[in-house]
Amino acid sequence: MITNRVQVKYSLMLTYFLFAILLNSVGTVILQVINSYGVSKEAASVLEGFKDLPIALVSFMFAAYLPRLGYRNAMLLGTLLVTGSCLLMPLIPEFWMTKVLFFCVGSAFGLVKVSLYSTIGLISDNKQQHASVMNTIEGIFMVGVLSGYWLFGAFIDGQNPASSGWLNVYWSLALLAGLNVLLLWRTPFANPVPAQGTPPAEEFLAMLKLAYKPLVLVFILSAFLYVLIEQGLGTWLPTFNNQVLHLPADMSVQATSIFAACLAIGRLGAGVLMQLINWYLLLNICLLAMALLIVVSMPLANLAQPQQDMSWTSAPVAAFVFPLIGLFMAPIYPAINSIMLSSLPRSQHSGMTGLIVIFSALGGTTGSLITGFVFGSFSGQTAFYLSLLPIAAILVSLFYFRQGTLAAGRA
Repeated sequence: MITNRVQVKYSLMLTYFLFAILLNSVGTVILQVINSYGVSKEAASVLEGFKDLPIALVSFMFAAYLPRLGYRNAMLLGTLLVTGSCLLMPLIPEFWMTKVLFFCVGSAFGLVKVSLYSTIGLISDNKQQHASVMNTIEGIFMVGVLSGYWLFGAFIDGQNPASSGWLNVYWSLALLAGLNVLLLWRTPFANPVPAQGTPPAEEFLAMLKLAYKPLVLVFILSAFLYVLIEQGLGTWLPTFNNQVLHLPADMSVQATSIFAACLAIGRLGAGVLMQLINWYLLLNICLLAMALLIVVSMPLANLAQPQQDMSWTSAPVAAFVFPLIGLFMAPIYPAINSIMLSSLPRSQHSGMTGLIVIFSALGGTTGSLITGFVFGSFSGQTAFYLSLLPIAAILVSLFYFRQGTLAAGRA
């Protein structure tokens, strides 16, 4: 059992903060490679796949073995990998290097997220504490996302969209990653669980067998659909702001921070709300509010007109209304993850987290590709309207997930 819980918690927060910036920069980078490198929307949308598919692959291959490697060691390895790739980005200003960066970020996150989620189980004594720590760390993740939009926005030349000056942001990110390496190195939780006598092959099969449980299958579907929505909207929101709402490139990225801020506020406050309201009722209210905001915001987006000198005071109303969807989206993912993980013994947390990461990554890639294709072929409004379909599907899947958790509680 880990004893220095506060130090471990801080190291987990900084690690997640770093990866929040890198992972969620894909929407900003898509906008910038379209402007700087002349890449089409369809071609740029593959960056989400270069990020998410390695997450799924690494999680699938290594999740069951990470307790043997040590969670801290896995996070150190991942952080060192992104440090090196950030240093290369401004040195090699090519589209293919952007693909390499996100491949490295995705591979590293596959190690980091499984290790981080498993460590949460080791520093929590009960379900309430687990949910609290999960929501706090997921909230810090969204603070990282919010910070990332403003950090990238500070390096983007709004008057010259084709400028490659935005690549200089990666010097700052490499420095942050290096500091994170030092903190992890000084946090002693390299072997958080005792070595198990089970052969590695059996540990891997045990992870796969989890997916055959009906409750886990319904949970996986819910997580997949949620991430499909979040990544589809979040990844393409900077481009939506730029090409549909006619905001300058730097404002388009900074305006997306409203979405991230709402997610951060929602997740940091979700722990309190879940103590007052049943999780199933809360999540249903959130899903219905998400659908309502989409229906209200898209007609407002149609009213946006190009302006010579766009400012925050003259920006379209839709730029401020639509991102509020993050407030209602925020509690869903950490809530279902915590409910699923806390219903399992700690020895299965690593394998279950592997499944979470795998299907979340697949959901993110699917959402970004579908949104990018519809955006390029039809319009941004049509692409965002399509989110109503997975929202309806989550309402159905959550019903069966609740039934499954109630049945498990009686068993």
